[in-house]
Amino acid sequence: MKTVKSWIEISRAALATNFAAIREVVGADVEVLPVVKADAYGHGAAGVAAALVEAGSQWLGVTDTEEGLQVRETVGAATQLLAMVGMEAEDADTIVMANLTPCIWTAAHVQWLEEAATAQQGDVRVHLEVETGMARQGAAPGEELREVLQALQQAKHVVLDGVMTHLSESEVRDSAITRAQLERFDAALTQVHEHALQPRWIHLGNSSSIDEASTLAWIQQRAASLRAASFHARAMVRPGYATYGHCLPLSGNGEAHLAAKLTPALTWKTRIIGLRTIEAGRTVGYGSTFVAQAPMQLALLPVGYSDGFRRAASSGLGNGWVMIHGQRANVVGRVSMNLLVVDVTAIANASIGDEVTLLGEGVTAEDHAIWANTIGYEILCGIKARAILK
Repeated sequence: MKTVKSWIEISRAALATNFAAIREVVGADVEVLPVVKADAYGHGAAGVAAALVEAGSQWLGVTDTEEGLQVRETVGAATQLLAMVGMEAEDADTIVMANLTPCIWTAAHVQWLEEAATAQQGDVRVHLEVETGMARQGAAPGEELREVLQALQQAKHVVLDGVMTHLSESEVRDSAITRAQLERFDAALTQVHEHALQPRWIHLGNSSSIDEASTLAWIQQRAASLRAASFHARAMVRPGYATYGHCLPLSGNGEAHLAAKLTPALTWKTRIIGLRTIEAGRTVGYGSTFVAQAPMQLALLPVGYSDGFRRAASSGLGNGWVMIHGQRANVVGRVSMNLLVVDVTAIANASIGDEVTLLGEGVTAEDHAIWANTIGYEILCGIKARAILK
């Protein structure tokens, strides 16, 4: 039997708590679509999807057709799955067969899906993405959007279920860029209304927008005003990072509405596989970058940058640490591809086989992100370890 060098433990209770907290903050009139794309931000899409459906989620956001098929096998037919990252012509048959809801933004997308749905004698619901400032996916308001809306009007089997966009800096309060994006999205909604299309959902809110609250309030108010004009769409939010217990820091003055209610769901662990005492003057690791100033007790861990423990956490660079028996054990020398050395001189009872927390209580995703000069999202998505749902 292969030895597990490191593993991640995912808390089912934390996922449920976070989902409930998001629901509480957004209110009963707003639908919550937890994002499980990118293998649930490294948490394991199948297990997380099952836990969220059990917690009451009726929607999930997946990366693409391939991931949608995997999640569909886990959650069954009832859960609605939004495939969030583009599509190609060859995806259309699978999208219709698996009852996925793709994000679309070109007339060609509509044509591919119409042909597939006609061949399978079924319908397919789509969410139309509007380009408001990210310069990635989406049809820009005006002529680009008009072409897609006309294609949707002419389609017999492609149904416009939602209209969406994505904010570029929702963690920034009172952002001029966000205000401009909201104006463009508002113009797009007017175009949709003028083409007599009736989506069920409008959405743009991610985790930070829920935490910051003003853009959430905007979408709620816009949905209400549209309903008053016989455009019967409801507001939806798409929390990703928050689903797993995290929010980015907000800039500017004001209250954070969600972050304090969240619990990180992931703990990454390994075990000590070796202990060594070294004398003053000995060097440790590649490049001899660390020189012991006094006798030291070192522990060897079977993880490294190939597993997602970033080389930037090396001593002298990020000065990272792990947790052993509730105490910090600092990284010593360079993080290697598959091995990591930490200082356990002050941890008298450290023994071979002891559990080590690489990420969890006492050493967070945000800590790792600081060492590596990145964001917690990248840290979580970069962990390569078996997920265990608890």
